[in-house]
Amino acid sequence: MSAGKTRFVAGPIAAMLLTAVLTPWTLADSPVDRLIAQDNADKTDVTVAPVIDDMAFLRRATLDLIGRIPTSQEVNAYLAMPSGERRGKTVDRLLNDPRFADRWTVFFADMLRIRSNADGGTAELAYVNKAIADGKPYDELARELISANGRANKAPAVGFILGDNADPMALAGNVSQTFMGIRIACAQCHDHPFDDWEQKQFYGLAAYFGKTRRVESELAKTVYTTETREQRVQWPPERQKPKTREPVAPVFPFRLEDNYTGDKPPSHIARLIALRAKQERDRLASTKSKTDSLDALIDSAEPTLGSKPKTLDVAGESRQEARALNVEGDLYKASELRSELARLVTDPRNRYFSRSFVNRMWKELVGTGFIEPVDDFSDYNKPVHPKVMDWLADEFVASGYDLRSLIRTITATQAYQRGHLPAGLTEAKRREAHMAFTATPLRRMVSEVLYDCVVVAGHLEEQKWPAGANLKTITQRVRMVEMIDRTTGEATKVASGGPAGANLAMAGKPKMMAVSGGYDLESSIEVDFNAVLKKAMEADDGAPMLDKMKAMSPEQMEAMQMTGGDPTKRRRVTYKDVSIEVDDNPQYTSAMRMATPAQPSHFLRIFGQPARDQLGEKREYAPSMRQELLMLNGKLTHEASRVGILEPMYKLLDGPKPKVDDAIRLAYREILTREPSESEMSDAREIVAGEGKPLEGMADLRWALLNCHEFRYIP
Repeated sequence: MSAGKTRFVAGPIAAMLLTAVLTPWTLADSPVDRLIAQDNADKTDVTVAPVIDDMAFLRRATLDLIGRIPTSQEVNAYLAMPSGERRGKTVDRLLNDPRFADRWTVFFADMLRIRSNADGGTAELAYVNKAIADGKPYDELARELISANGRANKAPAVGFILGDNADPMALAGNVSQTFMGIRIACAQCHDHPFDDWEQKQFYGLAAYFGKTRRVESELAKTVYTTETREQRVQWPPERQKPKTREPVAPVFPFRLEDNYTGDKPPSHIARLIALRAKQERDRLASTKSKTDSLDALIDSAEPTLGSKPKTLDVAGESRQEARALNVEGDLYKASELRSELARLVTDPRNRYFSRSFVNRMWKELVGTGFIEPVDDFSDYNKPVHPKVMDWLADEFVASGYDLRSLIRTITATQAYQRGHLPAGLTEAKRREAHMAFTATPLRRMVSEVLYDCVVVAGHLEEQKWPAGANLKTITQRVRMVEMIDRTTGEATKVASGGPAGANLAMAGKPKMMAVSGGYDLESSIEVDFNAVLKKAMEADDGAPMLDKMKAMSPEQMEAMQMTGGDPTKRRRVTYKDVSIEVDDNPQYTSAMRMATPAQPSHFLRIFGQPARDQLGEKREYAPSMRQELLMLNGKLTHEASRVGILEPMYKLLDGPKPKVDDAIRLAYREILTREPSESEMSDAREIVAGEGKPLEGMADLRWALLNCHEFRYIP
């Protein structure tokens, strides 16, 4: 199976797996591939796709791990490596790329249903991003999300609880389905119709959240969670209209596997215990080293005879005393019940926890889960290749629930590196191969990845035109705000705004301005995750929240809105059409750092980003006319196609002797991560020459490449 050739095999799979010619890193004898081969040993008529070539692997791994296509420079560096080391070194590089956290934040945002417009949503998004960047173990992340209490700007993980408004019933279904893949929510109103879960079991799980309250402070205009003594979850259900109801005792209805032999835990749990013990020893050693250094520094700074006395910091001492009062600690009482639930959910003996996450990750990277749907674990929904799933789950636990370790393991398998099946096969044959993991299904890029790929392919991360190169005059309706003096009736213009906005109308004459982003369907505004978390850390400067609870009456607030803060004046708003000269030199930020989810009409939503309103909501990958129109006619694709003066390709096509062939090869490498065939070169030359000017012809070629299926589907 040489690189660059496509060959499909039908026959005994076990023999094929042992004789395949692979690069050393793909490890034909890896445990995962051996287990798959054993499961497939009796399948003699399943279709097998070959392992993809090196360039396809580079594109696939880069799209999957950091959410964009490789750059031309990355392609060159990849090809310069020894062929047997390319894949492994590339995966290691991508796992440490700054974009890795952004791409997998999108995955977790879908899984956790993070919504920026929900209470604490943006802080939770920033918290998850930092957790991934820092390598926080998945079990620790889950425990914090389930048990956190307080305000989002103090405890960003509380956004998970606030996302369901601290509703015990919603949270019971959410935690079960999200972290364990069990759809117990159907038992809320009656015994589960398609599973063995009883309504009383659901109520027992919900009781872990029964003392949690969502509190909205009218004075401080903040929302937080806290704990009370009253248990809201009571039995029998209210809909049965019982004469009396009793509080429900929390009960964890899921079985923990107790397969210890004597006092010896299973191998994967023993390895986890040993790993955590070593990490704790290393942490203590590091802490002691820092303490010793700090003590030495303090000793060297001791005041000497004759030195000036230390200046008293009255304000600082007051803040310390305020912290000691622990006013917020009284407001945000820790949840003992949810802490216990978090411990049970993430217990290494809870196989649902590790299996569920491994199943989600395998589906995300390979395209077909061991269990479908990924959040429907049940005795009535048996997995394919259960030994493979169990092995991966145990290794995930033993690694300390390390996300990067799991991804490295999966991407090293033949199952991940296999190609797609050819056209013409029956749907039954295709499904059989996908479930046997002898071929990978076609996967379209998720919407955020597709967006970023267009940006990268078109060099739109930075402005690619010099200032003043794209001047145009546009007419906009702007809002004119006038303040009317209640005594004299005189009007004064104080502000204005509009779509490109901006206070230009007040100046009395048009001015040149830069326009960033694009049409509303494709514009992007980046959320600074670090700034969000920094603001949370610095919030209140340690002062008690009650000291800052200042509020205005409704009448005062209305007066402020109407007068701009001046009670002697009233405000009048008018609109005016204004012609403005703009420099249309767009620059786009990553879609992975936008507020999420986007507006319903935005590019991301049109290409399947979910609203995340409902539990279990999945991304939509079905093609639509709106998607095609957006790619064919949208500003994002249009700007990506144009060859900017400041991008590398311009030098190849500008001047009396353009290097058309070199430019075509660069276009294919930048957009499709491969070299063009001879027939493609011939067609491309005709397209570039068709407009009479190479720069305009190249824009047509790039537009065609951006709109082909090969661009938007993962190889």
